[in-house]
Order: sequence, then structure tokens, then C-alpha cells
Amino acid sequence: MPPSAPATAPRQLVPFAALSATYFAHVGFFNPYLPLWLKDQGMTILAISLLASVQSFTRVFAPYGWGALSDRTGERVKLLRISAVIALLASAGLWIEGSGWWIAFVLLLLFTHTSSMMSLTEAAMAHLVAGDWGRYGRVRLWGSVGFMVTVFAAGAWFERYGMGSFPGWAAVTLGGVLLCTLWLPNVKEQAHHEDAAPHLPIGPVLRQPAVRWFFASLFFHVMAHFAVYGFYSLYLDALGYSKATIGALWGISVAVEIAWFYAQGRLIVRLPMERWLVICGLATALRMAITAGMGGWLAALFVAQLLHALTFATHHTACIALVSRHFPGRLRGRGQALFTVIGYGLGGMLGVLAGGAVVSHWGFEAMFTAAGVLGLLATACALRVRRLA
Repeated sequence: MPPSAPATAPRQLVPFAALSATYFAHVGFFNPYLPLWLKDQGMTILAISLLASVQSFTRVFAPYGWGALSDRTGERVKLLRISAVIALLASAGLWIEGSGWWIAFVLLLLFTHTSSMMSLTEAAMAHLVAGDWGRYGRVRLWGSVGFMVTVFAAGAWFERYGMGSFPGWAAVTLGGVLLCTLWLPNVKEQAHHEDAAPHLPIGPVLRQPAVRWFFASLFFHVMAHFAVYGFYSLYLDALGYSKATIGALWGISVAVEIAWFYAQGRLIVRLPMERWLVICGLATALRMAITAGMGGWLAALFVAQLLHALTFATHHTACIALVSRHFPGRLRGRGQALFTVIGYGLGGMLGVLAGGAVVSHWGFEAMFTAAGVLGLLATACALRVRRLA
């Protein structure tokens, strides 16, 4: 354990592991099956892409707003609890039949409060981890476990009973999230109130070339992945795969994600974080190319999903490490929020909207091909980060 890590960190990290498990259990059913539920509601592909982009739209403004507030107050856990309560209440709107505008409003309210949860959690947990990425991985892997459980279970459930119970799954999983936020320890960073500069400016950090190129690489990398997040289930459904098979392919990617998070304490330290960004970008380009060209071959899709260990799990840890390095102390909440805003907000929103337009005109294969090109752009930016480092 690094000497700066608090002695109570192992015990304090257990509730964070539980929150990670329940939050990603919610994501594990919601994100893969939301497009299929919207399709069941009679929505077109274009409407589905617009509604799916609501989550990314909220990530443009919500995480930074919550992050700035948490930096000023230090009350990251209290803000997490407030977000969980409002998200659970908002999910009740999914039971009400309405137009696309009503669904958009409900999703906007819901995602405004769920989209910032992980950035707040990462910021609250960062000083407990204290740079020990093996410990971070052992906490984060429980999120992958939660995701895998619900992506399999929901796939089998929806295959047998249909998509009508989708709102019920939302309520149960968000209820679990709320309970885990109530379990979190109070990790308010009291020392920040004693700083000579109570509100540190973030501009000087953003003017550093290495930081700008890092965020550019993040933007293209995550934008490429929204081909998977937004359209992978629809793509497989169009190819004739069952919902159980769709869930299994999602589950494979999460299984290798879990394996990586478990072992990353020994693996990720072997290379600089900047070099991992390059490797992850190349893996992304390869994954999207396989998915685009070999969708009818189940074994090829299996191989492509195995690359998730690099394209998401490794990339995520490398990014969190670099954000923690560039945005320490009172900058941490805003740094984590920018990670979400630039990657999953701007990159995600543009990825889903552009992906929907491409699918409508040229089909799924063209969209995954374009995602592969985005992976190459992410690699080019990561190479620049490596040179500057």
C-alpha cells in the first residue's frame, strides 16, 4: 500500500464496491436494452438514436456542474445520495405511456442525475485509493460483475416475457443504487477548507498541450465506442440473433473486463499510461473493423468482444490515472467531470446522433466502419500524448 493511503481504506472501499456493482447492474440492463424497449414502443431507428443520445447530452453539462459543486463543498457522498433519490423517482415516468417527447423528458431527468454518479464516485474514492491501481481495479471489477449479471439475466427475461417489464427493472436497480449510497462512508475532504486558494482555477491545466491531446484522444475513443453502446443490440437483432445471444455477447465483453480489473495491479504498471492509450486506440480500430465485416460470424463477434478488455477496461484505468495526475486535490471533481463531459458527453452524443444518421442511410456495417476510423484518430492523438510525456 502506498504510504499516503489511509489505514482505513480497505474497509471504507467495500461500500464503493457495492455502489459500483449496483450502479453498473442498472447500466447493464438499461443501456443494452433501452434501444430494444424503444423499438417495442414503436420508435424508428432515427427516433431511437435521438432518445439514446439524451444520456450523452446530459453528460455535456451535468457531471461538470455536480463536480464543481462537489469541489466547492467536499460533500460528494451527499450529492450522490440526492442524485440517487431523484433518479429513482424519475424512473416512475417510464411506466406512463406517452409520446417520444414524454420519454425524452423522463430520460432527461433520469440521466441528469445518473450520468454524474461515477465521476462523483471516482472523485470520492480517489484519495482512498492513493494511486494503488490494483486496489482500484478490485473495486471497479464489482461494477463489471453487476453489469454482467443483469445483462445476462435481463436478456433471458426479456426473451421470455417481452420488454414490458423494462420500467420495473429500472426501479429495482435504481433502488439498489440508492441503498448503496446510504452505505457510503463520509469521505468529505475537510482539509480543502484550509487551502490558501479555496477555489483553484482549472484553466492553466487545460492549457497544457499534453492535457488537450489527452482529451482529444478520449473524445474520439469514446465516440467510436458509442457504435457499440448505442447500436450493438439493434445490429445483432437485425442479424437475427436472439436476445439471449445478445446478452451473452455483452456478457463476454464484461467477463474479460472483470479479468482485467482483477489482474491490472500486476499488468498496467508494466507500461506508461500514455502507451496504454495508444494500444487501446489500435484495439478499438480492430474491434470495430471485425464487428463491421464479420457480423454474421458468431466466433468473430466473440473475438471482437474479447478486445473490450483493452478498449474499455484498460483505457478507463489509464484515463483515470492521467486525470488524477493532472487534476489533483481540489481540481479532482472537475477533472473527473471533464473526463465524463468530453468523452461520454460530447463524444457520446455526437457518436449516437451521427451513428443513427449513418445507419439510416448506409446501414450498421458502415457505422461500425466509421467507428474504426475514429479509433485510428484516437490512436493518433494518443501518440501525440506519448511524445509530449
